[in-house]
Amino acid sequence: MCTVTFIPSSTGVIITANRDEKRGRSRATPPAHREAASGTLLCPGDPDGGGTWVAVHEDGHAVVFLNGGLVAHVPAPPYKRSRGLVLLDLVAEGSPLSAFEESLLDGIEPFTAVVWSGGSLHDCRWDGERKHVAELDAARPRIWSSVTLYDPSVVRRREQWFGGWLAGTPRPGIDDILAFHLTAGEGDACNDLRMDREGGVCTVSVTSMELR
Repeated sequence: MCTVTFIPSSTGVIITANRDEKRGRSRATPPAHREAASGTLLCPGDPDGGGTWVAVHEDGHAVVFLNGGLVAHVPAPPYKRSRGLVLLDLVAEGSPLSAFEESLLDGIEPFTAVVWSGGSLHDCRWDGERKHVAELDAARPRIWSSVTLYDPSVVRRREQWFGGWLAGTPRPGIDDILAFHLTAGEGDACNDLRMDREGGVCTVSVTSMELR
């Protein structure tokens, strides 16, 4: 939930997410089906918050969360609900975008939601006070980095790594994308895609899904 890539392919799209978490957080449960009123969801589980950071609906829409909205914020718990539960609410709806626009988020920690639905891609952000929605070009590959972990200069460097990798891998498959998420960087363990800030936050998993 701290680095996300979106890559269109000849048959659909591939969305991949690195989960960077504190070492003391409980290990996530493997992807499994969850039943919602609108259909079946597939997602890993967060035992601590009860939610998830990435999920796909049987209808084909998907939502991925990153920590933080527009800028890094100072956490101010307690919050009303886990952001992972908010994600489940959004993806369980027929239109995650409409659900985001209509949701009441007061008391929820800031987040960024990457929403793929109906062939459209949206960047949806909650900054703690206001919602921000942008429709993106779904034919263009993209990378997001959490604003709570990576300052603007590092975000730009990561975008450059992504652009360079795409230039050398014009038709990436899911194995290529997973390799990028595990190896991209400059040997800086604090800011490479597979990161490790000793004693603090590190990459604990990579989740990738190919949607057709």
